[in-house]
Amino acid sequence: MILKSVKQGETNQSVLEIQIPKADFEAQVNKVFKKQASKITVPGFRKGKAPRAIVEKMYGKGVFYEDALNELLPSVLEEAVKEAKLDVVSQPELELGDIDDEGVALTAKYYTKPEITVKNYKGIKAEKTVKKVAKAEVDAELERVRQRNSRTIEITDRAAAMDDIAVIDYEGFVGDKAFEGGKGEAHKLKLGSGQFIPGFEEQIVGHKIGENFDVTVTFPEDYHAEELKGKEAVFKVALNGIENVELPELDDEFAKDVSDFDTLAEYKKDIKATIEKRNADEAEHAVEEQLLTALIDGIEGDIPACMFQNEAENMFQDYGNRLMQQGLSMDMYLQYSGMTREKMMEEFRPQAERQVKATLALEAIAKAEKFELSAEEIEAEYARIAESYKIEVEKAKEFIPEEVIKKDVSARKAVELIKAEAVIEEKAAEAKKAPAKKAPAKKAPAKKAETETEEKKPAAKKAPAKKAPAKKAPAKKAEE
Repeated sequence: MILKSVKQGETNQSVLEIQIPKADFEAQVNKVFKKQASKITVPGFRKGKAPRAIVEKMYGKGVFYEDALNELLPSVLEEAVKEAKLDVVSQPELELGDIDDEGVALTAKYYTKPEITVKNYKGIKAEKTVKKVAKAEVDAELERVRQRNSRTIEITDRAAAMDDIAVIDYEGFVGDKAFEGGKGEAHKLKLGSGQFIPGFEEQIVGHKIGENFDVTVTFPEDYHAEELKGKEAVFKVALNGIENVELPELDDEFAKDVSDFDTLAEYKKDIKATIEKRNADEAEHAVEEQLLTALIDGIEGDIPACMFQNEAENMFQDYGNRLMQQGLSMDMYLQYSGMTREKMMEEFRPQAERQVKATLALEAIAKAEKFELSAEEIEAEYARIAESYKIEVEKAKEFIPEEVIKKDVSARKAVELIKAEAVIEEKAAEAKKAPAKKAPAKKAPAKKAETETEEKKPAAKKAPAKKAPAKKAPAKKAEE
C-alpha cells in the first residue's frame, strides 16, 4: 500500500489518496481465482480447470476485482489511517480510481475526531441535595420484605372474608345474553383490592367453598366498554377455593430469618443506612450531571454529525444485548412495543449527543491537564473490570486495549478534578414520603389479557462510553 497524500476536506475531514501496488493487487486477484476456480464452468474445459486468462476473456477482465478488493481493503485502509496518524470517527467514503499497470488508485474520506476547547471547567457551580430518610421509608422497605417472605395458606373451615383470595369461575350476563370478556375460570381475586367493578368483591364475602351464587352489579357510566356503560349485569359465580396470605410478625425472629442481624432494631438501622447511602449516591450523581451539563454548554468546536449517529447506534446495540440477556430479541421487542428502529434511534439521539460531547470535553481536560497514568492505575482498572465481569484479568486485557483503559481512567480523573474545583452548595431536603398506594382500576371480571410489553426507554449511561471501533466499509464494485 502506498499513501500518496493526505488532504483536508470538509471540517474535520481528511481525504487519503491511496495506491495499491499492482503486484499486491494481482496476487490477491490470483488468490480469488484459485478459490473460485472449482465453481467455474467454461466450454471445452473440465469444471475448474480453465486457465484464469480464459475465464477473464469469457466473463470480463474484472470478474475477480471486486472480491479481491474486498479482501484487501480492510488491511489497506487500516494501514493508511495509521500512516496518516488519523483518529477517525466514521466509516470511510470510498471512491475507486483507475485499475491499471500501476495498480489500484482509490480515495478514502474519513471524518476525524475534532479538537475541542473547554472553557471555565474550574469553579463550576452546582447544588447538592441529600434527602433525609423518613421512618415511613424504612417501614415501607420492611413491608416489602414481609411480602416477599409471606406464605399463602388454603382456607377450608370458614366463609370468604375481605383480604382473602377467592378462587372463582364466573360468567357475566346483561339480560340473558353473555357479554364478551365477562367469563373466567380459576381466577384468583383479592377481596377488597378493588380489582373488579364496585360491588362485585363484596358479594363474594360470606360464601363458602363449593357454593354457586349470583353477583349483581351495575357498570359505571364512564366504563371503557361502550356497550356496558350504566348497564346492570348478573355474574354466575362458583367459589372453588379460598386462600389467605400470611405475613410474618415484625419481631427479632423475623430479623434473624431475613438478615444477618439478631434484632429488629439492628435490622431497621441497617435498612436506614442503606437508604442513606442510596440517597447520598443519588445526590453525588446529580452533582456530576449538573457539572457535566455546564461543561458541555461551555465547549467549543465542530463535532461531526456521524459521531452522534455512531453513539446512537452503539446505544441501540447495547439495548439489544440487554434484551437478549432477558430472552427477548430486538425484533420481538419492536413488535410488542409498537416501536420502530428509526423511532428508537430518534429517541437515543439527544442522549447520544450529550454522551459524545461529555466524552470529548473530558478528553480535552485530560489533555490540557497532562494527566500521567501509572502502570499501577492501569492494572487496577483492568482488575476492576475483571471483577465486574467475573473474568480473569488477562482476559480483560485481551478484550480491551490499554489505550481504551487510559482514556477511561483519564476521563474519570477529569471528573474528579472538576468536582474538586467546583463550588458546590449543599442544601437540606425533606425526607421522602412513603409512596402512596394507587387504587387499582375498576374493571369487569375478564379472562387474563395477554401481557403487553411496556415501551421502555433505554437506560441512560452514567459515564462516557468507550468508542466503538469503526466497522470496515465494503468496497465499491470495481469497474470491469
